[in-house]
Parts: sequence; structure tokens; C-alpha cells
Amino acid sequence: MVDSTNICLACGLCCTGTLIGFVQLNSEELPAVRELMDIEEATSDGVIIQPCNSYCDGCTIYSDRPKQCASYDCELLKSFDRKELDYTSAVSIVDVVKQKKSAIEEKLALLQIPLQSQSFYFKMSELKNLYLKNEHELSSTPDFEDLIADIKQLDSLLSEKFGVTVF
Repeated sequence: MVDSTNICLACGLCCTGTLIGFVQLNSEELPAVRELMDIEEATSDGVIIQPCNSYCDGCTIYSDRPKQCASYDCELLKSFDRKELDYTSAVSIVDVVKQKKSAIEEKLALLQIPLQSQSFYFKMSELKNLYLKNEHELSSTPDFEDLIADIKQLDSLLSEKFGVTVF
């Protein structure tokens, strides 16, 4: 039987840092999760900065994933659960997002914009700051404007289908 778990495992956009920048851990789950992966310590709690190092074409710790991961349902999953989307349509939307993200990452590499984060989510935040401040030397070039247009298109898709924005 196909259920939302199948979509979640086929998707992974939250795990790869596309939809979410970090996962907050509570103190009770910290010891068990620490055995599974690297964690940034923050007071008595911990944080997993996305992309998650336990994700490689699928979650390798799905049955033992952190509580915040297990409780997160994006709008795509909610739409599937409400039977507004079938499995094939949901996976097709995921594939479109992955293609758009890949194209954006290729353009970022070609433009050689120095971004600090490994997470796509945080890269988009850095890029938005550069864009709003108009501080990068490429800001007024057609290639940069094309990149921003692609990001805005992806952001619109993420907002509509997943209920999140990154730009």
C-alpha cells in the first residue's frame, strides 16, 4: 500500500536542506540521536544543520529519526493524506523541485558566488541578502537576474506545494 511514508522517503527535500535549514533536538532525544549522527551542541539541546548526513538518496535512520523530523508534514504530504494528490502526482512535483534546485545550484556554481552555507536553505537566505542589498558585483548582470528569476519560481512552487518559502 502506498502511503505518505513512501512519498516522504522518495522526496527527502527537508533532509537535503531544501525546505528546512535545521532540526532542533530536545535534551531527552539528544543521547540517542548523537549516536546516529553529528550534532551541533546548543546549550542542553542540539541542532542538526541540514543537509542531514544520514540522508543519501533516502533516510538511513528513518525509524530512529528525531522527533521534529517524524512530526513534520509538509503541505505536499497533507494534500496526499487529504486525497487531493495521488502518489504519482506528488512524486512528480518532488521531481520538478529537485530539477529546479539542481539547475539553480549549477547556475550558482557558474556564477561563483561565494556562499558560506552547505545547506540550500541557508544559501538562499545568503543570496537573498546579497540581492536585497545589491552588494554583489554580478547583481546587475543578466545571468544573476536569470538566477534570481529561477529562485523566485522555485520559491513560488515550494510555497504553493510544500507550504514553505526559501527566498
